[in-house]
Order: sequence, then C-alpha cells, then structure tokens
Amino acid sequence: MLAEQRAEKILTELSVRRTVSVTDLCLVTGASEATIRRDLNALARQGRLSKVHGGATLPGGEFYGEEPDMETKRQLYTEEKDRIARYAAGLVQDDDIVFMDAGTTVLRMAEHLQPSGALFLSNSPECACRLLERNLRTYVLGGMMKPGTMAVTGAEAMEGLRRYHFTKAFLGVNGITVGQGFTTPDPEEAAVKTLAASRARTVYVLADASKFGRVTAASMFPIEAARVITDRLPNQQYRNYTEIREV
Repeated sequence: MLAEQRAEKILTELSVRRTVSVTDLCLVTGASEATIRRDLNALARQGRLSKVHGGATLPGGEFYGEEPDMETKRQLYTEEKDRIARYAAGLVQDDDIVFMDAGTTVLRMAEHLQPSGALFLSNSPECACRLLERNLRTYVLGGMMKPGTMAVTGAEAMEGLRRYHFTKAFLGVNGITVGQGFTTPDPEEAAVKTLAASRARTVYVLADASKFGRVTAASMFPIEAARVITDRLPNQQYRNYTEIREV
C-alpha cells in the first residue's frame, strides 16, 4: 500500500473513531508499526492529526452535536458576518451562475449584491426572496424544508440541483478543521452543500472565526476543496491547505 493510501486509511479511521492506536492501524493497513509511526509523524507535521502515546487523535477539533436555531444564529457575530458578506458579494460578476445556500452569512450576502445579469439558485426561500427584492434573476430548489435553518433538502432538491453547473458557490458551515474539513450538523443539508460544491468551478465558504476548530456531525468536503472568507484566522496552519481571505 502506498504512503498516500495509508494516510487516507488513517484519516478515515480517525474520522469514524476519533482516536486510534498504532496496533489498530497496523491491522487496517497491513503495515508495520515502524511504518505507521512514520506515517503518524508525517500527518502530525501537516496538522492533520495529533500524536498521543501509542496512537493518534483528531487535531484539536471541539465537537458540537446540536445546531442553534436560525434566530439565535442571526444574533451571533453580526458585524463580522456583515464584513464577510459584503466582500463575498463583490466577487459576483455579470456573467456568473451562482449557488447560494441557507447560511446566515450567505443570507446577508444577498443584501449587498449589485444589479447584474448573473443567475442565482438557492435552496433557501428566504435567500431567494432577498435576491428577488434586488431584481436579480433567481431560481429556488424544491424539496423538503428543514425546520430551524429553513433550508430545502432531500431527494427532490438533490435532483433539481443536478441540472445546474455553477461558476461560483457560496456556502455556510458550522465547523472547519484540517482533519475533518468542512462540517455541518445535518446530513441532508450537508449532502446538498456537497453536491452544489461539486458542480461549481469555484467554491467559497463564508465563515466567521468561531467556526475554526469545530467539528459537527456531517462532513461536506475536505478543506482543500474551497476557499474561505473569514473575519479573522485564529490559526495560521489553515493557510497550508487552502486560500483564506481575512476581511
């Protein structure tokens, strides 16, 4: 097994179990203890795991199992979210095809968009209404509306999303770590975000500084798969993995 394949197996085991021993990893990969220890040293230097006696753990991500309701989230980090949203809105060009999800910072982004010929698709009826108020060409996904975030999810939304290709996607997240990438609490909402990202030329994650170092239940995609727009980067190690813009 190649080193890259062993690294992927190690990180997969960690994502499921959060803590693994060298012995466990030898069984999973078929490699020797010396080889596994070298792999763990390499991954620790990259910031993708934390070495402990006899094994490894996830790299310092604090786990959050529940998601605050939409009204609570609207009241958090309002100035920071507004700066992020204003900058993100300035990235939209006249010929773009844009996906915007139901994140609170993404919703604020809609308020800063200028009139243009861009086409917008959202899985948030609220976001779609804000876009229409600015006379922007807007489509909204059909499907099941999730209580709390009011995001449209489910099989119907996924089917509709597959008909589109985007130049840019703007997404909200609940957690960002090197090891687990971008995460959100609800698996169905994560599936919509993941599919939208896979159909976009460029993916932007809008996240205030509080999201770094957090892990929630459902993974979206690795940290390398999106650019991050934030108010402040609390740990410079993230720059080793993706493009980050502080605003």
